[in-house]
Amino acid sequence: MRDKYAHSRRSPSGFVLPAPPPVVVAPKEGVVASSFLDQDRAYFHAYSHVGIHEEMIKDRARTDAYRDAIFFHADYIRDKVVMDVGCGTGILSIFCAYAGARKVHAVDASAIAVQAREVVKANNLSDVITVHHGRVEDLQIFEEVDVIVSEWMGYMLLYESMLGSVIYARDRWLKPGGLMLPSFATLYMAPITNAEKYSECIDFWRSVYGIDMSAMLPLAKQCSFEEPCIETVPAESVLSWPIVIKQIDCNTVTVRELETVKADFSVSSIMMAPLHGFCIWFDVSFGTRVLQETDLQSDSSLDSSFSGENDNNGNSRTKKRANPSDCIVLSTAPDSTPTHWAQTILYVYDPIEVKQDQEISGSIELSQSKENPRFLNIHLKYRSGNRECVKESVMR
Repeated sequence: MRDKYAHSRRSPSGFVLPAPPPVVVAPKEGVVASSFLDQDRAYFHAYSHVGIHEEMIKDRARTDAYRDAIFFHADYIRDKVVMDVGCGTGILSIFCAYAGARKVHAVDASAIAVQAREVVKANNLSDVITVHHGRVEDLQIFEEVDVIVSEWMGYMLLYESMLGSVIYARDRWLKPGGLMLPSFATLYMAPITNAEKYSECIDFWRSVYGIDMSAMLPLAKQCSFEEPCIETVPAESVLSWPIVIKQIDCNTVTVRELETVKADFSVSSIMMAPLHGFCIWFDVSFGTRVLQETDLQSDSSLDSSFSGENDNNGNSRTKKRANPSDCIVLSTAPDSTPTHWAQTILYVYDPIEVKQDQEISGSIELSQSKENPRFLNIHLKYRSGNRECVKESVMR
């Protein structure tokens, strides 16, 4: 689960969510502070609001990918035991039941679990699906599971740290050789240009009703670009082939491995344009093999080498490879069908004019915040031409 609207506190539908959890100092190792439990309670409480679940289910790229992946792997699910971590309204659990699961343990810590039970009952699936209301870390079931399904991805993939709960479930209940859906994830970044955004937020202040208000520029840059922005970026704004920040094998990844993610990068601009920031997105794949380097380039490198089902507008909804023995891919890339995740943008304070083939290099580090492990600290170094800058931010 994730607080989709943690930045604006208001969804596109207009509803207002509860205030974010309070910021606290991290407890000493081995101590579970009550403030952290309070933070989790506030986090899960946000997911009691039906609007969040409506927004996620209406994301056809997301929901279709999970539905297609579950039925694609029906042979792994039929007559087997499944666990759905963070089940929400229970829609993925129901897909698993329709795919032939013998038993589904649907787990959710928010009060939406109460509604999930009613949804299951209304669909005459109570004999297959058991909804557990509580944290998966507190769950007591006494059987192993064959499959774990979870829609755990947050903004920038790792925001909200829900993957840790999935790892806990995997290590405690998944049988050796069991199936994880999704199975693999890849986090990408690329430099972008976005003159329209910069003009809207910054250049506006240069002249307001004929008044020189350029004294507002430093504050405008700080307020507009200090924190990551959640936006949909057109593919033509991307300045280079993407950088792979992190590849995750959901079958083997550890919690410690996710505490800090680092990557160095060096790319060449494919055009002459001002560099306004860096765009971050992710892909997840549902399959029984890890993607190879050649797959990664065609999966999310602004490449159109997929075949798949189209929506009414002719856009590919679920990226499925032409070879049916390969995996289904859900992409949040700029060239893919927009999702509720959009892309995460790290805007720079002052644009850098880059020429075609000019090098853009640096490093990025994402780490869990000490004030709240569900937050992400971002440390970005970038340089091009004679400019070298550092941007630090926190995704709350």
